[in-house]
Amino acid sequence: MNLGLTAAKTAKKDEFYTQYVDIQKEVEAYLEYDPDTFRNKTVYCNCDDPFESNFFKYFAANFNRLGLRKLISTSYDGSLIAGGQITFDEYTEGNGEREKPKAICVEIEEVTDLDGDGAVGIEDVKLFLERNPHSHRPLEGGGDFQSEECIELLKQADIVVTNPPFSLFKEFLALLTKHKKKFLVIGNTNAITYLEVFPLIKANSLWLGCTNFNVGMFFEVPDEWKKYHHINEETGKKMARVSTSCWYTNLDHGRRHEPLSLMTQADNLKFSKSLAKKDSYSRYMNFDALEVGTYKEIPSDYDGIMGVPVTFLNKYNPDQFEIVGNSDDGKMMRELGVSQLGRDFIDAYRANGGTGHYSPGMRMLGLFDPSPRVIYKRILIRHRK
Repeated sequence: MNLGLTAAKTAKKDEFYTQYVDIQKEVEAYLEYDPDTFRNKTVYCNCDDPFESNFFKYFAANFNRLGLRKLISTSYDGSLIAGGQITFDEYTEGNGEREKPKAICVEIEEVTDLDGDGAVGIEDVKLFLERNPHSHRPLEGGGDFQSEECIELLKQADIVVTNPPFSLFKEFLALLTKHKKKFLVIGNTNAITYLEVFPLIKANSLWLGCTNFNVGMFFEVPDEWKKYHHINEETGKKMARVSTSCWYTNLDHGRRHEPLSLMTQADNLKFSKSLAKKDSYSRYMNFDALEVGTYKEIPSDYDGIMGVPVTFLNKYNPDQFEIVGNSDDGKMMRELGVSQLGRDFIDAYRANGGTGHYSPGMRMLGLFDPSPRVIYKRILIRHRK
């Protein structure tokens, strides 16, 4: 079972916990490109309960290997998933059970082999926190990432790595952008075309992470959740798949510099014959650009603008292509010269069985060939010269 954006928004505080393996896989990809990505950096996990967060656990356990200068993690009041692996005496009741969680801040500047087992890991972090009460403190503002005390912590950070609430993604990204922070965060794939997000992608200030966003991600969800995919055998926790989830970042990685293989004239001729057409590409009726159905069909010899699906961003190489627009942004379409949909087109669309809520005056991309239809969500690109 898949959970989309609507389901995520209805979850109290969007409490979806990221798997350790997903964090490890994504972070390691940046280290392959640049081993010093996190070296001498302060990492801030500002939506993460250190009792539970795998973001905190990963960076704490790998503190020395990554060469971190400091790790900061802040939680918020009333986190839904309780009973964590890391506990402090002052946060437990007399029977040893954990109290209703309160927002706390944890700060770590070193991790050493405190348990004497010859290795450094999460158990050493636990001992450090237990022996150093000053390393963790309550937060007066409830742990909201927009609160004054969390913003002060944000100012100390070099890189923010977390899974923020999907329903507050716009506000979260705006805060990171305002303070000019590097980041690696999880968000909904639908955010790509948000008016607040796409301009950053277009300006090459934000891009997708290393993990292919077409596969979705599994998250740990609260025990009271009725709809879930399976039970994690190791933890006993419920797991739900959010198909519309991906990593957003402004950290460079190798995959975004891999050139995309393009369709040559010979490929195009073969492709056209398979469709019994003279030309495999259609042109929009209200804009001088090609409609390209998948990133695999991008022609190598066309210099004009092309409309490609959002999934193209998974293969986007800024050295190879320029992003010029987003069909969801009416203002951007007007500036590019996209004409409004006319009455003749809408009538033909209805006559052909079209039922979408489209009307004359909209600046959506339209096609007459092979039948009148409105094209959904296209990224407009062209080759770099």
